[in-house]
Amino acid sequence: MTTVMIGSIIKGNGLTRSYISYDEMGRNAKLAVICSEDQLFPDHNGFDMDAIKKAMKYNNDPKHKKTLGASTISQQTAKNVFLWNGRNWFRKGLEVYHTFMIELIWGKKRILETYLNVAEMGKGIFGIQAASQFYFKKEAKNLTKSEAAWIAVILPNPAVWSVENPSSSLVRKHNWILKQMNNLDDDPETMKLINDITINKKSNKK
Repeated sequence: MTTVMIGSIIKGNGLTRSYISYDEMGRNAKLAVICSEDQLFPDHNGFDMDAIKKAMKYNNDPKHKKTLGASTISQQTAKNVFLWNGRNWFRKGLEVYHTFMIELIWGKKRILETYLNVAEMGKGIFGIQAASQFYFKKEAKNLTKSEAAWIAVILPNPAVWSVENPSSSLVRKHNWILKQMNNLDDDPETMKLINDITINKKSNKK
């Protein structure tokens, strides 16, 4: 039970969750989230410095009313598991510490597995399995590329954005994620991470 989940209950959004293992998540769910949230996830050390610099430059420009984020999947996992929602510097400092520690101790596979189990993917809906069952009435491992992309598209604002009634901007983002999924389908580092369990099982049989 994370603080974000507790917050969902307090706000009256309820709590629906279902934890599953890494190999039960399916490749499309993993690939969609990486393409949507953090395409450099297999390569960075927890922080995307180029994205951070870009966000700082963008957010310091008074012409921009919206805030540009630069959080990696590792940072979001650290926040979701150990911390709470918010933008103050104290919380961000704790996020940096916990991000560094989970990258050091957990590694990429466990970080991605945890993220896909605890991230909010709809109002009061936590984890890819719960989201898959709620939106598409199927197991996460059976999601098509398009279905996985629809879940990934609402991750930045899951309590407001809807898979069932998407805006035109969400439709465009969905199509963009699908293109990115096709582009990363032959990326060696991404595929190694996504298919890790399958590769290990085949190796053990030899």
